[in-house]
Amino acid sequence: MATTTTQPAALDPLDYLAIDVLLDDEEKAIRDTVRQFVREHVLPDVGDWFEKGIFPRELFPELAKLGLYGMHLDGYGLPGASSVAYGLTCMELEAGDAGVRSAVSVQGSLAMFPIWRFGSEEQKERWLPPMHRGEVIGCFGLTEPDAGSDPGSMRTHARRDGSDWILNGAKMWITNGSIADIAIVWARTDDGAIRGFIVEKDMPGFSAPEIHKKLSLRASVTSELVLQDVRVPDENVLPEATTLRGPLSCLNEARFGIVWGAVGSARACFESALEYSKERIVFGKPIAGYQLTQQKLAEMALELNRGTLVALHLGRMKDSGTLRPEHVSLGKMGNVRGAMEVARSARTILGANGVTLEYPVIRHVNNLESVLTYEGTHEVHTLVVGQALTGENAFR
Repeated sequence: MATTTTQPAALDPLDYLAIDVLLDDEEKAIRDTVRQFVREHVLPDVGDWFEKGIFPRELFPELAKLGLYGMHLDGYGLPGASSVAYGLTCMELEAGDAGVRSAVSVQGSLAMFPIWRFGSEEQKERWLPPMHRGEVIGCFGLTEPDAGSDPGSMRTHARRDGSDWILNGAKMWITNGSIADIAIVWARTDDGAIRGFIVEKDMPGFSAPEIHKKLSLRASVTSELVLQDVRVPDENVLPEATTLRGPLSCLNEARFGIVWGAVGSARACFESALEYSKERIVFGKPIAGYQLTQQKLAEMALELNRGTLVALHLGRMKDSGTLRPEHVSLGKMGNVRGAMEVARSARTILGANGVTLEYPVIRHVNNLESVLTYEGTHEVHTLVVGQALTGENAFR
């Protein structure tokens, strides 16, 4: 009896394990739309943005047209997309540049999410629709000059004054700070509570000087937030957040995006190195034909596919309601470290060309140094996972 065999599809080096088949049509459509946007609106100019140390303000409304701000939130005119769709968006944006992904992540996960999760109905109705449309830009003020990995030691203080609050303090390393219309500022009150305040940029005593001389995340606005007797009305206080769990839950939203974003950086570096290795001729043949280069590419492909599977699994867990903060810590630990290994290997394959902005690799290498640290350092996430495994708290 004759039998027929089906030839396997040709292997895609950028999707070695055929992970694409695990996505549904809507997820693929969102991913492809964002990928095309990045190709048309980010990649042609991002090298110049990085060199000049700027993030073009005109990109904000263009990103808003795609519905990306707060896309994973629902109600109040928000899309209510799945966590996986949001993750894929972060991956594609960071394949362009971590600064672009950070701008979208801060707007949706760190500025809109606390209003959506802890705000009053009046605050949600007032702020969320225009933030989704990109008409109001937000930032998130938790980190301080002396309180990074230990936010519980924050010094920013809020005291009651009649029906208002008076805020004093400073925040540091704030993405979007200098161009934001509102800042979600976290402060300690006299009774020891941790409260979130919607600080509007025109409130007297509030300023957001930009931080310069960065060699990482240069295509991103990074600022200080300075609060000197800033009077905030009680209507601008998030009523449902009174402990450190409030800002930490916001950080977990942002960290989830980083788990995916790091894969985007890794993929961009791998793709660049793979193409270059086939074109660069050394001793009469492409360097792709040498064993050491193939070893590097194979290890890079392993990290890229492993990281993608981790991100996808965490996304499915988040959509099913089973994701824990400890899971996200493991994902950020592994995926950022893996992306750094891929990026550095890609740099070596490109040789001297690997340090120029004609190629994306050195830009991603530098950006990943910041990604390793922000939203929780590698060390902090290591201890979070360690505590989950052992039941012992190593932070104290």
